[in-house]
Amino acid sequence: MEQSGTSTLLQGAVRDLATSVASALRGGGHGTVAGEAVAAGAGDGLVVAAARVLGADLMLPHVLFRTPPAPEELAVFRKAVEAHPPRADAAPTVRWSHWAMRRTLGRLASPLGEPHTGGVHPADPEPDAGWLDDAPWQTLAHQLSVLAALAVPGEDCAVARAARRRPVDVARGFVRAVRRRDWGQAAGAGRWLTLLDGVPATLGLEAGLDFVDLMGGSDPRVALQVRAARLIGTETLVGRP
Repeated sequence: MEQSGTSTLLQGAVRDLATSVASALRGGGHGTVAGEAVAAGAGDGLVVAAARVLGADLMLPHVLFRTPPAPEELAVFRKAVEAHPPRADAAPTVRWSHWAMRRTLGRLASPLGEPHTGGVHPADPEPDAGWLDDAPWQTLAHQLSVLAALAVPGEDCAVARAARRRPVDVARGFVRAVRRRDWGQAAGAGRWLTLLDGVPATLGLEAGLDFVDLMGGSDPRVALQVRAARLIGTETLVGRP
């Protein structure tokens, strides 16, 4: 019962953080993306755990709009990176999620503690992404949706390169997820598709994202991904490559 209660609290904390991030994306990246939860308890283990679940997307508004994070939210993000390293037997997606968080932390904090100096701290070497090369398209789309935090303009890593090599397969995965009413996977795949060349024009991605938002947007993590996809698909981002 205690474990179930803790899980429920964590799910609620993740939803709260995702809601705040989605709101910050709508507001141009201004404000504290981690919301009142961070301001009220920067050292709260539940908040740190929720930040780890949300991963690099916790800082997405600041990455996309190049706005400085508040010190307390950057501190929580740093704690989430340092307190939850992947285990030796961790799944590839867990390793990549941690790598993405480290890379994001490097983007937001220079050696002098000044955000957005243009430099990126050296992160750990990239984890292996070879399992994506020959993965069936269904598996590829699922794995990419789990790693949607890596779908940001200008990102060049093995996962992003795997996605760029297989735009039609990612599109097939998006359609499959919509048909299965898996709105989380559809939103994550759709976010990747906004970055890829060679996406079939017949896909109707913009209308598809509208439908995903309509059907699944009450889930703040879906809303976050859809909003990110729409932003990435525009030319409005500050300093976009």
